[in-house]
Amino acid sequence: MTRQAEIPPGTADSAGSPLALISLGLVAGYLSGLFGVGGGVVVVPALLLLGVDQRIAVGSSVAAILPTSIVGATGYALSGNVDWIAGLMLALGIVGGAQLGSYLLARLPRDLLFWLFMGFMVVVVVSLWIVIPERDDAISLTPLSSVALALTGVVTGILSALLGVGGGIIIVPILIFFFGASDLIAKGTSLLMMVPGSISATLGNARRNNLSMRIAAYVGISACLASPLGLLTAHAISPFWSNAAFSALMALVAIQLLAKRLTRGSKA
Repeated sequence: MTRQAEIPPGTADSAGSPLALISLGLVAGYLSGLFGVGGGVVVVPALLLLGVDQRIAVGSSVAAILPTSIVGATGYALSGNVDWIAGLMLALGIVGGAQLGSYLLARLPRDLLFWLFMGFMVVVVVSLWIVIPERDDAISLTPLSSVALALTGVVTGILSALLGVGGGIIIVPILIFFFGASDLIAKGTSLLMMVPGSISATLGNARRNNLSMRIAAYVGISACLASPLGLLTAHAISPFWSNAAFSALMALVAIQLLAKRLTRGSKA
C-alpha cells in the first residue's frame, strides 16, 4: 500500500516570504472591502503558487478572513450599510449548510453541481449589467423573506463546501437581485455573515492542524489594513461601476474554477 505523502515539518510555516504574504493580504483586504467577499478567491491560489499545501492554504485563508470580515463589517456598519437581522439569518443558514455540504461532498454527483453553479455564475454576470440597484434600496424583512434568507444561507453553505467557493461571491448578487438590497448593504451584510462561519471553520482547521498561524497572521493583519480603502472605494464609485467591477470578479472566479476543473480532468 502506498503511503500518502506527508508535508515536511516546517514547510507550511516557511513557505512565502513576509513581503509576499503582506502584499497578498493587502490585495485580498482591498477586494474584501470593495466587494464584500472574503478574499479567499485570491488568497488560496496565491498561497498554492508560493508552495503551500492545499489544506494549509485553505485553512490559513479562512483564518485570515476572520479579522478581515470583522473589520469590513464594522466599517460598513458605521456607515449604516449592514442589515443585522438579514446577516443573522444568513449566518444561521450558512453554518448548517456548510455541515450539510461536507456530508454531501462524497454522495452527490459533483459534475452536475459544478455545471449548475457555472450556469448560475453566467446568469448573475449578465444580470449585473441589466439590474442596477439604488443606493437607498434596503431589504424588506417579513417572516417569508426571513425564511428565504435562512434557506439562501443553507444553499450558500452547501455550495461553498462542495465547490470551495466563498459565500460572499454568492450572497452579494442574491441580496441585490432577490431581496432588493443596495450594493453597499449587500456587501456589508455579506461580510457580517462570514464572521461566525469563519470562526467555526478556523476552530475546526486548528484542531486538524490545517492552518499556519504565521501565514494567517501576515495575510490577515495586512488585509485588515487594506480593507478600509476598499470600503472607501465602494462608497466612492456608482452602483453601475460597482456592478461592473463585481461582474469582472465573478468572471475571474468562473474562469479559475473552470481552469482548475480542466486541469484536474487532464490529470485523471
